[in-house]
Parts: sequence; structure tokens; C-alpha cells
Amino acid sequence: MNKELYNDKGFITTDCPHGTFPFHLVTLKDYEDAMKRGMEVEKAEMEKLLSNPDTPNFENTIVALEQSGDLLGQTTDVFFNLTSAETNDEMDELAEKMSPILSDHSTSICFDPRLFERVKTVYDYYHNEHKEEYDALDIEDRRLLDDTYEGLVRSGAALDDAKKARLTEISNEMSLLDLKFSQNKLKEINSFTLHITDEADLEGLPESAVDAARQEAKDKKKEGWIITLKSPSMSPFMTYSTKRELRKKLWMAYNTICTHDNKYNNFEVVRSIVNLSQEEAQITGYKCYADFVLEERMAKNQENVYKLLHQLIEAYKPTALRELDGIRQYARELEGSDFELMPWDMGFYSNKLQEKLYSINSEMLRPYFELSKVKEGVFGLATRLYGITFRKNPDIPVYHPEVEAFDVLDKDGTFLAVLYCDFHPREGKKSGAWMTTFQGQYIDIDGTDIRPQVLLVMNFTRSTENRPSLLTLGEVETFLHEFGHSLHEIFSKCKYAELSGTNVYWDFVELPSQLMENFSIEKEFLKTFARHYQTGEEMPDELIQRIIDSRNFGVAMACLRQVSFGLLDMAYYTLTTPFTQNVPEFEEEAWKEARITQSMPGTCMSVQFSHIMAGGYAAGYYSYKWAEMLDADAFEVFRENGLFDRNTAERFRNEVLSRGATEHPMTLYKRFRGQEPTIDALLKRNGIIQ
Repeated sequence: MNKELYNDKGFITTDCPHGTFPFHLVTLKDYEDAMKRGMEVEKAEMEKLLSNPDTPNFENTIVALEQSGDLLGQTTDVFFNLTSAETNDEMDELAEKMSPILSDHSTSICFDPRLFERVKTVYDYYHNEHKEEYDALDIEDRRLLDDTYEGLVRSGAALDDAKKARLTEISNEMSLLDLKFSQNKLKEINSFTLHITDEADLEGLPESAVDAARQEAKDKKKEGWIITLKSPSMSPFMTYSTKRELRKKLWMAYNTICTHDNKYNNFEVVRSIVNLSQEEAQITGYKCYADFVLEERMAKNQENVYKLLHQLIEAYKPTALRELDGIRQYARELEGSDFELMPWDMGFYSNKLQEKLYSINSEMLRPYFELSKVKEGVFGLATRLYGITFRKNPDIPVYHPEVEAFDVLDKDGTFLAVLYCDFHPREGKKSGAWMTTFQGQYIDIDGTDIRPQVLLVMNFTRSTENRPSLLTLGEVETFLHEFGHSLHEIFSKCKYAELSGTNVYWDFVELPSQLMENFSIEKEFLKTFARHYQTGEEMPDELIQRIIDSRNFGVAMACLRQVSFGLLDMAYYTLTTPFTQNVPEFEEEAWKEARITQSMPGTCMSVQFSHIMAGGYAAGYYSYKWAEMLDADAFEVFRENGLFDRNTAERFRNEVLSRGATEHPMTLYKRFRGQEPTIDALLKRNGIIQ
């Protein structure tokens, strides 16, 4: 173990700016050593807490518990974030080795009867005997007390030894299954390439996609062009390629990942994850896993989730059917009356129709969305709304040369956070986009405000020899979305790490991110940065108007797609008996109410649906639509007061972004909005109602 990495408190420490992680010094062996040492330190901290002869109270039990485990938390936060952003076989092996050990360590603390007895003593003191003292606690202390007690109960700490032992086994199994699910998906995606050697097979592709495919082949030391299953490569091909058979090959490859008869098949992994989740919930006293999850959500119960999903189906399905018929009819205009529209045709003919109706497509917009300018625009939006600024800091170590690190400064110049930005796909990086933290915000035992270290990860089209990284409008929206999550962390102003930043209910966490997406088609925002990368010309007003006019193109089909995923999620996690069915058949039945096209034989979503199988959204995928209802409703305030109104932004910062989970999210939302949300603003924004 590298002794220089630790200080006398056991923390990993160097002279890096703002106490950032020394990626340049830490080896794979150091991660393992630090996790092992972290467990030893936390055990010693817990033994000190549990053997304290003084009567249990808020400080010596609840606060002491919350402040334990810093070294372990610091190490695992970094290590497991890297298994998503920059992994390799050795890291995956270490993750597989350490996951059950870490799970055992966590459950051994949680299930120690001495801990539950102490916490219960404090909880009962305030709730049953000294209510006036409970009322005298500040709101964060009350929230921490209640969350700590209820969290232990929900985790099974009050159960008998046999049930605790089984929950420990389940936790270990789940940690490995989550890892296996994700690793299988990444390896399957990486294993496929569409290698093109005939230039004629590139017909229809924009120059940016051809350049990227050529660069991919060059990186792989091959001639010609290579298309992969990663979004920046696959998406343009599915949208623009005139080669229908190649579109089919690519589409089928992606939609059959983890279904093949090989070691990366996820069918049994899905069954195991669903069944273990169900068993965990039932051991702790719930009928199904959804009931367990929804107890701590804004939606509260299954009925409210299904109410929202069915409202959306009723409102959007007629429009979605018309949208689909429009694409089908246009394809037949182009190809003949007997043409049968297939799934691998949807992107191609949808784009063709959008071009006809609005004279616009994503490639037409790319030249105005050069990544460095988009970054300036997104950062500049935060400056205009909140007064904060971003200063690149080359002295902060990073885990890959492509990663950039920024100091985030408040309007008065004080330090707020570190923001890491990782923009492009790599072999060791999962697909998609996400925000996470290497360190959350909290007030330490000495009263110091520990500021967050935030990681923003995306998979944007990278630059080539011929042109810089040029984004689609969808990628700009993705940037804004994940940046909204970042602001939730950056502005956090809470006492306890457990309650800070994005540690909020899952159906509330998407509000800040989806709110930011609203700016993506606003003329006032686009004018701040959208300039042609070659000429420097501003995006023309008439082009912006075409973006606005086309904003609801396909919106109902997109909504039903999200609703279908929500139905699938709920179908798995409302099961009350073991799941033994054929996965694709179960999937087809689960989401049929929201589907307007048939799935293709051999394809399956569940085996690659990371959000609900290995990403924390189990029984919570509906939250995207829930938060969309919230963000449409909340953005009305910005519209009413002015898009860049500083007072509105400050209220959103103070009432929502800075408060974490210190109060119930509906309380925070109503304090900002003045009322509970309704679906009306969303229907109006999407053109479903006038």
C-alpha cells in the first residue's frame, strides 16, 4: 500500500487543488488496499460508537454514524465511477472481487443489533417522550434522525437473524448481478463492428459520420470505415444511410445484444435481479419491490404511477398513431404503395418527413454546435442565470487525458465546486450520459463546508482530422440535462452528506436536469453561442424558427416509448410471485398498451435496460415522465418572468437546487412554484392541447 496516500485520519490525501483525487498517483493495487483499509477504519469507528458508555443521543449516535466511513466512501465513489467511465478487464475483475466483500461489510454494520438499539433509543426519545425537543431540532437534524431510523428498518435491521442473513446473501448476489449485467452489455456492444470497405455503402451519410467512421477504422488499424453500436456512430447511420440491409444489420445487432447463446447472455441475470428484488421486499414486509421503492417517492404508490402512465397513454396515443401513419404514408410515397415500414426504417423515413415538413434535420444544425462553443453556451447560461463562472484548472489531476477539470466560482468569487467533463466515447466507457460525484457536499466535524467534486460524463461525436466535434441538437439537450444534475450538486448547501445534492427522491431528481433542456430551443439562448464553426455566422433566425416549429415532431411517439419503458419496469417490480417467464414474451405483454409498433422476433429490451436492472431506477423509470410534468410546470415560471430572470433563478437555486433532501420534495416544489404541479403545462408544451 502506498503510505503516502493517507493522512492521520485515514483519508486519501495529496496537495492536489481542493483536495481532489490523485488519479496520477493511484494504482489498481492502491484501490484495493484503500478499500480494505477503509473497511478497517470504519469498523473501528463503529466499534467506538457502539461501545460508547454514554446514553445514546443525537450527536453520539445519529451524527457519529453519518460521519463514519469517509475513507471507504471516498475510495468506492472514485473506483466504481471509473468502472463506468474508464474501465478495463483488471478493474472489472477487482470490482467483481470486492463487491461482495464490500456488501458484507455494509450489511454487517447495518445488521449489528447494538446499532439498531442505539438508533431506536434516540428515535423513541424524540418521537415518544420528548416531542417538544424533536420540534426544537432544526429541519436537517429531524430529517437525518428520521431517515436513519427508517433506513435501518427498511434495510431489515429490526428482523430476526435468519432474515438478516438472507438479506445479506441477497445484497451480495445483487452487487455481483448488477456488475455482471453492465459488463455483459458493454462487452457485447464493444464486440460488434460494421466494417465497410465499399464506399458505395456510405451513401446518404453526412460527411461528419463518414469522417468518424474512417477515424474509427484507423484507430482499429483497418482499412475503410467502421460503424459501432455506440450512439455517436450508430445514430447517424440509422438516420441517413440509404442502405436498408445495413441499417437492418446494425439495428438487429443492437436490439439483440445480451440475447445470444454465449457468456454475455442476460436472460438469467434479469430473472435473478427481479426475483432477488422481490424477495428482499417481501422479507422486509412489502408485497412487492415497487411497494418498497414507492414508499419513498413523490408518487407514493403504484396507483399514482399507473394513473400518470395511463393519463399519458390516453392523451398521447391518438397523436402517436397519426404520427406513425404519417411516416408510413410518406415512406410509401417514396418507395411504393406496397412498402412495409420496419423498425430499422423509422429513423430514416422520420428524418425524411421532418425535412419535408420543416426543411430541417440534425446534420443541418451540427455546424452551429461545435462542442467548445456549446460548452461556452451551457456554462454561460449558468452564469447568466446564477452568476457563477467556470475556470479551467490544469493542475487538477484527471483519470484520462480527454477529461477537463474546472473550478466553479460563485457570483462573489468564492469557490463552489470542481466540475470534471468527459465528453467522448472510449472502449472502456459505458454508453449513454450521466452525472455523478467523486465527493458530495457536506459540513465536516470542524464546521468546514466541504464542496462537491462533480463528474459529467457523455458520449458525444468526437473530432476527426477534418473537423472539430460537432453535436446534434439532441446532444446539446443531453449536455443541458446532465449539466442540470451537476447544478443540483454544485449549489448544494446542506449539513449532512446523506441529504445533500442529488440524494433526493428518484422522481424529483430529474426536475433540475429536465428543466435545463427547455432552454435548448430558446432563441435567446441559442443566440449566445450557436455559430457556424467555419464562418462564425450566427444561427439564422429562420433556422431557429424551424427548430421551434419542429420541436413537437414525433413527440407523441417519443412519449409512448418512455411510457412503455415505465410499464415494463412496473410489470417486473409489481410481481408478487417468482418470475420464471420467458423474458421477451413477458416484455411484449407488459408494454403492449403503450406500443404502436410490433417488436421483432429475437429482440429484447430488458436484457440491456440498465436503468432498471443495474442503474437504480427499478420501479422508478416512470420518474422521467413525472419529472417532465414537473419541469414543464416549473418552466412556466421562467416564461412568465423572463427566461433569464435572475430572481426566478435565485428562487429555484434557494428553494430546490441547494436544499437536497432536507425537506419533502413537494414542499420544496410548492415553495418555488406556489402550487402543486399538473399535467396541463406538459400537454400544452407538446401541442396535445392548446
